[in-house]
Amino acid sequence: MVGNKLNILVVDDERVHRYTLCSLFADWGWDCTEADDGLAAVAAVEAQPFDAILMDVRMARMDGMEALRRIRAINPAIPVIIMTAYSSVDSAVAAIKQGAQDYLTKPLDFERLRTTMEVAMGHRQPEEKKQPEGPTVSSDMRMIGQSPPMLALWEMIVQVAPTSATVLITGESGTGKELVASALHYKSVRSEGPFIKINCAALTETLLESELFGHERGAFTGADRRREGRFVQAQGGTLFLDEIGETSPAMQVKLLRALQEHEVQRVGGQETIKVDVRILAATNRNLEEAVQSGIFREDLYYRLKVVELEVPPLRERQGDVPLLTTYFVEKFADMNKRQVKGLTPDCMDLFIRYPWPGNVREMEHAVERGVILMRGDYLDVSVLPMALQRWAGLNQEAAVEEPATLKEAEKMLILKTLEETGGNRSEAARRLQITRKTLLNKLKSYDIA
Repeated sequence: MVGNKLNILVVDDERVHRYTLCSLFADWGWDCTEADDGLAAVAAVEAQPFDAILMDVRMARMDGMEALRRIRAINPAIPVIIMTAYSSVDSAVAAIKQGAQDYLTKPLDFERLRTTMEVAMGHRQPEEKKQPEGPTVSSDMRMIGQSPPMLALWEMIVQVAPTSATVLITGESGTGKELVASALHYKSVRSEGPFIKINCAALTETLLESELFGHERGAFTGADRRREGRFVQAQGGTLFLDEIGETSPAMQVKLLRALQEHEVQRVGGQETIKVDVRILAATNRNLEEAVQSGIFREDLYYRLKVVELEVPPLRERQGDVPLLTTYFVEKFADMNKRQVKGLTPDCMDLFIRYPWPGNVREMEHAVERGVILMRGDYLDVSVLPMALQRWAGLNQEAAVEEPATLKEAEKMLILKTLEETGGNRSEAARRLQITRKTLLNKLKSYDIA
């Protein structure tokens, strides 16, 4: 969007046709950028954001199908409308399957063209709005995503949920491992039972033992009455052990016994209590490496890893960024009684390209801050956290020489933040909105001590 005008990229190897369309768009109050083939279109998308792309299929140096694939990889948020002759409708249908928003047949019906463009850009509601397939938005679990990695994860959840299998949920901090655990519970035969959660990293070993297994009156100072633990509270339901990789070796032994024998003992007690509980566990650690280094028990690892579900990081599911952004904007606009029409193209472009080291949690915090601080109708870059603003500036400088990969961009952001904090890793992790442990793991992957 240039100023308040919509900016459309028209891609066609026929110069007269491009001129006609751009003249038409000017009459409608829209700006128009021209590209004479798919290669030029890809370069234009790399250089600036667009509100929509109108693209022919058959072109010389790079056809519309290949250009569509590359554009989707750069910025899947831009709606692409395909133009094709009647004889090539099959190609248009194939383009829809690859992510095109819609297709139009030549010669174009200009009234239908305008309607199609406005619907694609969200300025008009379609006559019949179809509900997307898959776990796009679930009211109880809020799992959002239609990218291939998320659809594959959802298929595994649907397959595993009805079973009694113990599940180990892995993934980086902020990816939504607790949501996966919730989905497994609420889609299981235990859905009517309790869903009990505990963060194993948030408690000392003594407190964790008491929380998990309960305690008898007088078991320790302050234990003035008997208390049932989380295993007993979860009877007939599901117990979710978050951050399982942070438990001590002594606690790992007790957890292993509880999982093997399906029974627990309260701290300070002799009574054995049988428990009927399904166990779900999550960690952002590489437990296989922890086993090899002797930090985590091998027998407990395999007891937990009957089925492993890995939650993909946000940088590997860019196609879900627009869905997630829309969800969070609507959520925080409603929560804060704000009127938000959406994001500026520059802001959405940044959201698509940014590597999100803190994953979905970082995005959620960024949108919440933006909605609270924004002054106009659209969320823009100026109200986002400084980490995103710095990355946007650095990325613009880097783009002059050679575009960085997502991993290179993430590394650049982390190193820049470490430089600004004088090498203080705890402060750098705080500014990046990730845990110190996640930061150290990322530095290790970059071969930085």
